[in-house]
Amino acid sequence: MLRLTWVQPEDLLGHELAQAYQDGRAPEAIAARWHAAGGPKAPPRAGTSPTPASRYLRALAGDLLDELAELPSGLADAEPTDLGQIRAHCPDWPARPVPAPAPTQTHLEAAWLGRAVGCLLGKPVEKLPLEGIRELARAGGNWPLRTWFTARGVPDDLLRAHPWNRRSAPTSLAENIDGMPEDDDLNYPLLNLLLLQRYGRDFTTADVARLWLDELPAGRAFTAERVAYRNLLTGIEPPHTAHHRNPFREWIGALIRADVHGWTNPGDPASAAEAAHRDATLTHTANGVYAAMFTAATIAEAATGHGDIHTCLRTGLTVVPPASRLAEAIRHAVHLARTTEDFDTVVDALHTAHRAYHWVHALPNTALIAAALTHANGDFSGSICRAVSGGWDTDSNGATAGSVAGLLTGAPAALPDRWTTPLKNRLATSVADFDGIGFDTLAQLTHQLTHRETRHP
Repeated sequence: MLRLTWVQPEDLLGHELAQAYQDGRAPEAIAARWHAAGGPKAPPRAGTSPTPASRYLRALAGDLLDELAELPSGLADAEPTDLGQIRAHCPDWPARPVPAPAPTQTHLEAAWLGRAVGCLLGKPVEKLPLEGIRELARAGGNWPLRTWFTARGVPDDLLRAHPWNRRSAPTSLAENIDGMPEDDDLNYPLLNLLLLQRYGRDFTTADVARLWLDELPAGRAFTAERVAYRNLLTGIEPPHTAHHRNPFREWIGALIRADVHGWTNPGDPASAAEAAHRDATLTHTANGVYAAMFTAATIAEAATGHGDIHTCLRTGLTVVPPASRLAEAIRHAVHLARTTEDFDTVVDALHTAHRAYHWVHALPNTALIAAALTHANGDFSGSICRAVSGGWDTDSNGATAGSVAGLLTGAPAALPDRWTTPLKNRLATSVADFDGIGFDTLAQLTHQLTHRETRHP
């Protein structure tokens, strides 16, 4: 039987209850009704529960999702989604600069490669608990993490206890890598290249929706993106696509779409953040949107070629409402990373602080990315290895850390050969005509868009 992930009402309800507790609503009465009826908890790591719910439970879940949406949030004032309100909450919102010189094509190739390498490093251990990642790396003689994961020398009983990601292991373990395999962390930057090519810098959220319906296979979208896609097909328009029965609206999906907005707005973090906001509000709200804006602004600062990682991260924070949970999580992570010598200790503290959040939620993952970049002082290998070794959404965290750190290196030749050679300058994807494209060509396409962006401030 087909069990479609991330959209079944009985699976969404548990996630929406968690979201309600986190964003300051009071869902206790609704939770009691659900559990009294025999409703299950949210699937802890997968996108669907193992067995179908009864028709009664499915109908009840739909009704309760709508009831939860009507509960008032105690955090709404401090965590708005409207761009004007976000700006009003940010006292240090970046001023409009004179357009900066565009990053060179070699800078952008290093950023694309960095994103791919970091993603590929994290793919085989995605969904694994932190202790599983550490045990597998140690068994392979690779701890602290410094290179690709491998199954060579790993005991069978450990692999049974902590199996590699089923879909990714055949293409992402050291012994199997042959080019960059498809991943949503690379598909979305490709889509955003198409977005800027077709609609220009003034694209709208509706333009993002049109592009997805034209170019994104539904089966390649997950969590908030899949729900928003479903909502579009039922006639719901943006930004309501981000709200309607979408408990994943503060997860990491918008963050992984933000890089192109930063690359093409060098030295203009405000424009990068605003572009990321228009993109993100198709699928996300509040902290899910802020994570994308933070990432885009950080990368926009890095794209100038004259900032260090700490300046870039501080710039990213200027577009995040300072009283929001995301801003607090980033500040805490950066402080830990700056004051703690052992990164495992930083990670343990982050996992304790964010234990209530799902492994794909934006808060813990954005905090980990900021901590990894800070602790490694922007060093490429150190950044991606720290980001992946910290667990949670390992491929997405490695990708974003790799994009920022790769951009800061300035050139593909500055990235160690052990990371770039196995990629063979080849990316697999189901997006448009990009399958098999080289990272040098992607850099050229991005560079053309960057010039277009900077000519029209």
